[in-house]
Amino acid sequence: MTPFYNQSIEEVAQGLETDPVSGLKTEEIQKRIEKYGKNSLVQKKNRSFLAMFIAQFKSFMIILLIIAAVISGIMGVKTGEGLLDTYIIMGILLLNAFIGAYQELKAQKSLESLKKMAAPMAKVVRDGEAMVVNVEDVVPGDLVELEVGDIVPADIRLTESYSMSIQESSMTGESVPVEKTVDTLESEDIPLGDRTNMAYSSGVVTFGHGKGIATGTGMNTEIGKIAGMLEGDSDTQTPMQVRLEKLGKVIGTAAVLICVVIFIIGILHGRPLISMLMVAVSLAVGAIPEGLPAISTIILSMGVRRMVRHNAIIRKLPSVETLGCTTVICSDKTGTLTKNQMTVVEEYAVSGNHDRLVTISVLCCDAKVVKNSEGGTTNVGDPTEIALIELGSKNGVNKSELDAACPRVGEVAFDSSRKRMSTINRMQDGSLQINTKGGLDEMLSVCTRIETADGVREITRADIDDLQSRNAKMADSALRVLAMAYRPAEEVSSEMEEVEKDLIFVGMTGMIDPEREEVIGAIQECREAGIRTVMITGDHKATALAIASKIGIYREGDLAITGTDLEKLSEEEFNANVEKYSVYARIAPEQKVKIVTAWQKKGQIVAMTGDGVNDAPALKQADIGVSMGITGTEVAKDASDMILSDDNFVTIVSAVSEGRRIYDNILKTILFLLSTNLGEVLLLFATSILNMGIPLLPIHILWINLVSETFPALALSLDPAAKDIMKKSPRGAGKQFMDKGMIWRICYQGVMMGAITFVAFILGKKMGLEMFSGDAAAAESLGQTMAFASLIAAKLVHAGNLHSNTESRFKFNPLQNKPLIFAIFMSLAFSAAVLLIPSFAGAFRFKSLGCEQWLTILGLALVPLVVVELFKALKWNGK
Repeated sequence: MTPFYNQSIEEVAQGLETDPVSGLKTEEIQKRIEKYGKNSLVQKKNRSFLAMFIAQFKSFMIILLIIAAVISGIMGVKTGEGLLDTYIIMGILLLNAFIGAYQELKAQKSLESLKKMAAPMAKVVRDGEAMVVNVEDVVPGDLVELEVGDIVPADIRLTESYSMSIQESSMTGESVPVEKTVDTLESEDIPLGDRTNMAYSSGVVTFGHGKGIATGTGMNTEIGKIAGMLEGDSDTQTPMQVRLEKLGKVIGTAAVLICVVIFIIGILHGRPLISMLMVAVSLAVGAIPEGLPAISTIILSMGVRRMVRHNAIIRKLPSVETLGCTTVICSDKTGTLTKNQMTVVEEYAVSGNHDRLVTISVLCCDAKVVKNSEGGTTNVGDPTEIALIELGSKNGVNKSELDAACPRVGEVAFDSSRKRMSTINRMQDGSLQINTKGGLDEMLSVCTRIETADGVREITRADIDDLQSRNAKMADSALRVLAMAYRPAEEVSSEMEEVEKDLIFVGMTGMIDPEREEVIGAIQECREAGIRTVMITGDHKATALAIASKIGIYREGDLAITGTDLEKLSEEEFNANVEKYSVYARIAPEQKVKIVTAWQKKGQIVAMTGDGVNDAPALKQADIGVSMGITGTEVAKDASDMILSDDNFVTIVSAVSEGRRIYDNILKTILFLLSTNLGEVLLLFATSILNMGIPLLPIHILWINLVSETFPALALSLDPAAKDIMKKSPRGAGKQFMDKGMIWRICYQGVMMGAITFVAFILGKKMGLEMFSGDAAAAESLGQTMAFASLIAAKLVHAGNLHSNTESRFKFNPLQNKPLIFAIFMSLAFSAAVLLIPSFAGAFRFKSLGCEQWLTILGLALVPLVVVELFKALKWNGK
């Protein structure tokens, strides 16, 4: 089908079976509602909390633990030992599922926000009569009237435009309102921002008025297409989630294989079935880090609270870690890198006196100063004219006061053909003065004189050349240039030919949506941290390049590309060359998604920043979407993973640093947990093969893994960031979660923990045989008691080794992480209670320990301190 902007008004009316003057007939409306549906956005039905809760149990690691809990329960019933082990395992799984489901329930509101953006009422012409209808009842073919302040209720092919401009920044990213015409456009594949004969749903009329035929409603509008992109987008896993899931599968598979091998060996050796099931369950529980999912979630939650203090609001927990891994930031320009506020940044008064230039700028301006609900004032109107009001304020000229002192008695409204606007004002001395503004060439065509430092004289060719040269320089800097002129008048007239002639040229203003001052430093910090920043905008290429060059995004050797040129490239060509481009201009919403996806295919972890409706699909597609809290639309906020509450790009830098700190600390936690798990597995494997009994029962392992380790594991997440954390290259998507250094540390420290516990068990059994006169069962219980106490003590000592992989623990001030000190004492207190309180000790089948046993445990607990310090000194600890 031929795009509506390529069709004439008659063709559009014929195709939609409507009248471009009298509109649709009333009886046609219901038929079209039934055919096209209501003019609203279809919302994706959110999953229920129960569905979210059940989904948490899909993890391979969680399924294995459920199986272990069931087997443990069956054994508990058969042996008469009860279901304590089963209750503990299932309790932690239910808690973890609740946390995950609750977090998911708070998200996914994107389409609800899109629906809220629709205008509540719309003005239409039906049966030749103007009427106001509910926006949901607007149908394709309706003749819609538009006035200043209206939110466009549907996609519309304009049939009338009287100096009408529409602000489309939320759709296109361009801060300057688009001047609308009714002329048929000949070119095909025109970017949305250049379709001057179309008005799009959610746009705001800032100037003039007009009419048009509704061509698309509901999900068939441009904003509806965005809603469709969001609806079709599935939740993707963050790098941490992917790696933890893979880790869980590897550990779970290994645990199952080891359990099967041990079980078969035991049965072949003639050992009792119940005994071997006990060993198998102990191995499964020991191998799987039960607390890791919950602890990781809690650590990320703690990171979220810290980030709030730095003006970064995290909506999805795993995004904390993702931000720390970010390698590319695809940033929107308007409102993110710039202030989203047109500002006069350059003035040129030929005479050198700026007073008249400012006065004309403020008088020849339809923007208004109105009172707001907070008792102050707000500038309302076209952003370009608001910039002129601000220019006046900076020069001590108040718009309201000047309008009162020099009232407007006549005007010639702006139109796009002559690109000028004129007002006739009665000045304070009672004289009439014509004040005119417009594009330079259009102004020069009606100026015959020029005001210089020596007074008013005839304008010369040299003057014109000089002015055009200055205009070109401003344009090269992507400034929007307006020229100002005036002349005394004898009478009031509204005829353009009578008003706009023989004008006296005064000067020019150059304006732009300026960059945020703090952005330059933030982008430099990102570069030092190994993060590439690129600009994606719907604005013009010249404007984008001017801003990008100034803030350091666009540098020598970089390329810039427009949306039109991007469409000419095949997907393979673009994907191969995406790294060459640092500026993307005149980009459509679906192209933003294409750009983000291309970077992701390069193995990059992509953050996308934005604040408009047009950014929402890309925010969803990115590994982490970052929206603006103040200027951002609700659509962008709800499509994002993180919101910057201060709209400050600098906040991203501190958030990246915090994300990296959290990521590093999660690795410390994983090392802390997995080295114990590996030690437990090696211990049980060795004692089973050697037929030396069961050193730790399932309940012992659960206590160690879920109670004594939990507090230190959480406290490790509060370690301060390394000094050089923002000087390192980011951990990209292609980098393994378990690199060689990490695997080496887990292995040797796991062997160390297993050896400590093995020695404690053997020594305990030997001491027990002497203490209990050869009672093997009592001796094994004493061995289990010493193994339990030694492993916990060694782990708590070992926690202090994990601050750094290379630096000695003695170079680290323990008071830098006071929560870790508290956590160690908490774990000691709980474990001491289990060992020393008779009722607890009996439930755990522990024996009372004497001085000799406690000294042995203390000696074994110091082994990690000596071994790890030695490995660090010899540079054997890995990086």
